[in-house]
Amino acid sequence: MERESDCARIGRMACDGLLPLTRLLAAAAAVLAGAAAQAQVYAGTDAEGTLVLSNHASDVAAQLLIAAPHEPAPAAGPVEPAAPDPSARSPLMGEIRAAARRHDLPESLLAAVIAVESGFNATAVSPKGAKGLMQLMPATARRFGVRDVFAVQDNLNGGAAYLRWLLTQFDNDLRLALAAYNAGEGAVARAGGRIPPYPETRDYVAKVLARMASR
Repeated sequence: MERESDCARIGRMACDGLLPLTRLLAAAAAVLAGAAAQAQVYAGTDAEGTLVLSNHASDVAAQLLIAAPHEPAPAAGPVEPAAPDPSARSPLMGEIRAAARRHDLPESLLAAVIAVESGFNATAVSPKGAKGLMQLMPATARRFGVRDVFAVQDNLNGGAAYLRWLLTQFDNDLRLALAAYNAGEGAVARAGGRIPPYPETRDYVAKVLARMASR
């Protein structure tokens, strides 16, 4: 005689009223735990009191008996370290803050311009002759009374004064003021009051604004 299966035996006992529903579900869970390891199982009884097991919910099998296993979350890849911000560790931040206040400028603007212009190198000299932290051209340094272009405070005050003048000149349009700082106010005027179509100038404006936003 063929041996009665565990599932059939549980169903028969449910029909005969030999198992309360709570014990019935526990017994079914023990039987199905191995077979249903990869799927969810719902249980219930039909109108005749017969146990119903299903891998999806229905009016007859509405009680979740075995939940589907959670998929393990994918392992996160290595996180690239953020590029260090030289302004965060610069010993010049006190002087930068003072110059920004003196000329009514955002500290983040002044620090961003210095980062892009010289990388906080007070002795930087460009191929075109711009010098110091804020890369002042000789004519600009003279125009704003800079005596020693490599002296930190002199250079900061001259560059900050120029930035303040440019912002006033261009109705506080920061993008135009930055473009003029890079290419000269004459270049902005010749471009019809817009950022000149020079890749270097457009890249410069974008870099300074990005630096400001990251602070």
